[in-house]
Amino acid sequence: MSNPVFFTAPGTLEAQVPGSTFVLEGAEARHAVTVKRLAVGETVDIADGAGRRLTGTVTAAAPGELTVECLDVAVEPRPALRLVLVQALAKGDRDELAAETATELGIDAVIPWQAERSIVRWKAERAAKAHAKWQSVVTAAAKQARRAWIPEVRAAVDGPGLQAAVAAADLAVILHEDAVRPLRQVLEAWLDSRPGGDNDGGSPAGQPREILLIVGPEGGISPREVTRLCGAGAVTALLGHHVLRSSTAGPAATALASDILGRW
Repeated sequence: MSNPVFFTAPGTLEAQVPGSTFVLEGAEARHAVTVKRLAVGETVDIADGAGRRLTGTVTAAAPGELTVECLDVAVEPRPALRLVLVQALAKGDRDELAAETATELGIDAVIPWQAERSIVRWKAERAAKAHAKWQSVVTAAAKQARRAWIPEVRAAVDGPGLQAAVAAADLAVILHEDAVRPLRQVLEAWLDSRPGGDNDGGSPAGQPREILLIVGPEGGISPREVTRLCGAGAVTALLGHHVLRSSTAGPAATALASDILGRW
């Protein structure tokens, strides 16, 4: 069974080597000691959310402070082929649920999208608070999944903003019930079109590649949005024979894409 994971700030683990001591403080330490009830002698992982993971043994546990002796430090490289969930804002916290589950399944970044048919609106006065809540949800899901990387919740976009993101992506897929080609076919065709047909995700210049998985709100993506996004370079894809909820489509696509692209 893998060890429980707690997060510290990026950069704080860089000096750690086997035999050194690391002190985790603040909310994460309080959670480890008072909620998880970690005790001296137990093994724990401390991750910085940017790929570095310390595995160590608890040597002291006090409220608000957990002392760990480092046994090993590993750096997990960020995937060269990254999956980004573009999640339309939806009611009933279904958008947050999508981001949460997709994080557990391995998504690398999330983009909140103010779609034409989104009932929920991130107005200026609540945008920052809503964005912070999404990041908190994603961080908690990364901890649950015991990931070393915390997905980034990027700035929310509207229609033109998403069109720009689509134009910059290596592949942008709109999950749409009226699409003709299944998602598997779209992804496999993209892999085959690349030099050598390999699936390591690296570009000729060594830059990471990104695939956007675009999910609409409860009312679906409007025909006008589909036309504009396809004009920016997106393609449509069918995700199974059933219509999935906004909270389900993104995680389902993340799982399928991870398998097809060799990430799992």
